[in-house]
Amino acid sequence: MSKSVYSEFEVTVSNALELGLSEEEYNLILKMLGRTPTYTELGIFGVMWSEHCSYKNSILQLKTLPRSGGNLLVEAGQENAGLVYLGDDENGNKWAIAFKIESHNHPSAIEPFQGAATGVGGILRDIFTMGARPIAVLDSLRFGELDTERTKYLLRGVVSGISHYGNSFGVPTVGGEIYFDRCYQDNPLVNVMAVGLVRVDKTASARANGIGNPVMIVGSSTGRDGIHGASLLASREFDEKTEDMRPTVQVGDPFAEKLLLEATLEMIEAGVIEGIQDMGAAGISCSTSEMSAKAGTGMEIDLDKVPLRESDMSAYEIMLSESQERMLAVIKKGMENKAYEICRKWDVPINRIGVVTEDRLLKVYRSGKMVAQIFAENLVLGGGAPQYLRESKVPQYLNEVNNVDIAKIIKNDNPTEAFFKLLGSPTIASKRWIYEQYDSQVRTNTISIKGDAAVLRIKELPGKGIAVTTDCNSRYTYLNPYNGGMIAVLESARNVVCVGAKPIAITDCLNFGNPYDPEIYWQFKEAIRGIGDACRAINTPVTGGNVSFHNESQNFAVFPTPVIGMLGIINDLTKLCSADFKNSGDFILLLGNFRGELGGSEYLKIMHNTISGECPIIDIDEEKRLQNLVIELINRRLINSAHDVSEGGIVICLAEKAIMSDNHLGCMIDYPELSDIATLFGESQSRVIVSISANKFEEVLSLSKQYKVPCAKIGLVIPKNFQINDIINIELTELRNKYETAIPELLGKKMI
Repeated sequence: MSKSVYSEFEVTVSNALELGLSEEEYNLILKMLGRTPTYTELGIFGVMWSEHCSYKNSILQLKTLPRSGGNLLVEAGQENAGLVYLGDDENGNKWAIAFKIESHNHPSAIEPFQGAATGVGGILRDIFTMGARPIAVLDSLRFGELDTERTKYLLRGVVSGISHYGNSFGVPTVGGEIYFDRCYQDNPLVNVMAVGLVRVDKTASARANGIGNPVMIVGSSTGRDGIHGASLLASREFDEKTEDMRPTVQVGDPFAEKLLLEATLEMIEAGVIEGIQDMGAAGISCSTSEMSAKAGTGMEIDLDKVPLRESDMSAYEIMLSESQERMLAVIKKGMENKAYEICRKWDVPINRIGVVTEDRLLKVYRSGKMVAQIFAENLVLGGGAPQYLRESKVPQYLNEVNNVDIAKIIKNDNPTEAFFKLLGSPTIASKRWIYEQYDSQVRTNTISIKGDAAVLRIKELPGKGIAVTTDCNSRYTYLNPYNGGMIAVLESARNVVCVGAKPIAITDCLNFGNPYDPEIYWQFKEAIRGIGDACRAINTPVTGGNVSFHNESQNFAVFPTPVIGMLGIINDLTKLCSADFKNSGDFILLLGNFRGELGGSEYLKIMHNTISGECPIIDIDEEKRLQNLVIELINRRLINSAHDVSEGGIVICLAEKAIMSDNHLGCMIDYPELSDIATLFGESQSRVIVSISANKFEEVLSLSKQYKVPCAKIGLVIPKNFQINDIINIELTELRNKYETAIPELLGKKMI
């Protein structure tokens, strides 16, 4: 490798430490290059070997997950997003779903509007660089308690950012979840999942194939925004210097991205693109090195040809900038004019900045001088980027939080008072103030958002649809990372099952604290183990996703939060099921157990300000029997509604079914076992509450016995009232009012 590389100034190990590299990693760079790196090269290594880009502290654990098989068309991590086979149309064309979830936590903590907005923009680009048109977005959010002005500010900013970008771009936001816990006070979690549809033969790859092919930057110009977003902001915890990192947050433009989408998809359709990748984290550094390494090629890049917002930008700044709405495209030689023509049509800038080479080297020039020359594979995951197994140990806090006497804690509680407190708790209360800011119907694919998962029709495959959801109860993972990881997968599967879909595959966003802390790393390992075991049990391989470490501040470390995005397939949309009560006189059945476990429950948090106890039991065989039964009942049209029992237990599940009813239907529950705190509010897993026509009861009971799932008739659907034994008796209008107004009142806002 040539050593005639121009260096801006003499680089030392102290510069490496400033960029987030260790002394050992700096020495490895010296060995790889055979010389001292230039400052530009050091910056490239810094971003590419950051946790955010290289997964250096997580990849060895991630490799234990099931990453292929089932309906997957590409192995996890091989392309910009996962690709899952959906079916063939009447002309024999094969269709697939591209989907992925990623985090934008740290930027959202500093600039909530732009952090969340660019999180949406980034994940959408991952989808349409696959050649897929985005059809849905979901968001999984975590905030501190709503009793502080900071949390209110973050919530408003994040919700506004998501709605602004999604609505302006023209993609429906169809689902998600929001939890509120003190541990997210300084470091909120903003995880965004995007879903797209693509014809399999029209997919694009993120590979720089074809020696001599031109390399082009497509989209917006490059500025100084986002520099070090991946290497320093997203790969470190917050401290007193956090506010100084505001310039590392990118600025998004959804209207520019909409044009970029159309130009990208038309170029892919026209066959002019050999390979394409989003310039997300690490910008040009990432896309040039990853695309080259995957193809076993190299690139020569002339930074003088990169359109800049500020002409005095250095090579270092251009290579590390994370300006939004940009793609790196390898165009088939001889088809450059067609690429220019399509981009002119959509008013999207396109500029040739380099060429694909055969020497596997990334060569970067600025002002006529070579400022970087690195073998591409030395920069990337699976190549030269280091991979670590960190020290782990069982956290000391588990002895304290697991060994509590819950019966003693709840001994004098009043269940009626508890019900109304839980109904108004931010984690349970209506999120209408939030979701009404999102357009859920644009593109007219959305069929339902009133079930446990959002349902979208696939117009290209008449009668067929998909169900999508995100799920994770991080309190369970805090109390038992292995069980919590399994529950996140199995509950997300249960959610898509409750609308009539078969779980097919997942994407995951793993949010944890500092991996150099042995207790945090143990949480991470155990959660991964639980996710893997659950995915193997129900045959839902992992298509890809994101790891977000360092989610902590000087005051708080977040609960381990492995968010699962689940995809389910519905083969007959006429057999959909939603959660709301349908008919007065219907029987209400509980399918599942009466274990009444309160560990990690919303009840203990709201009534006693504690996250403690044993995580609920999760039995995979029990869960599989339940899910198979529910799918069978829906396919046979034997049930009118289905809703899984989760936060708040059976009583809150029933309240939600009543509140969602368009026909003002409530319930009358008369069942002696539903009389104590544990059975009323416990969050035991593997349970679904269904309503059925009275004449279907014997058939449902017979099938329940066949599947070995307990089935109890606990009450009836009635008009206008909500009654639970002699504990609760309230008119539905009052119930709805308490549920709907809780969050707006905490925010000091009127209902929209």
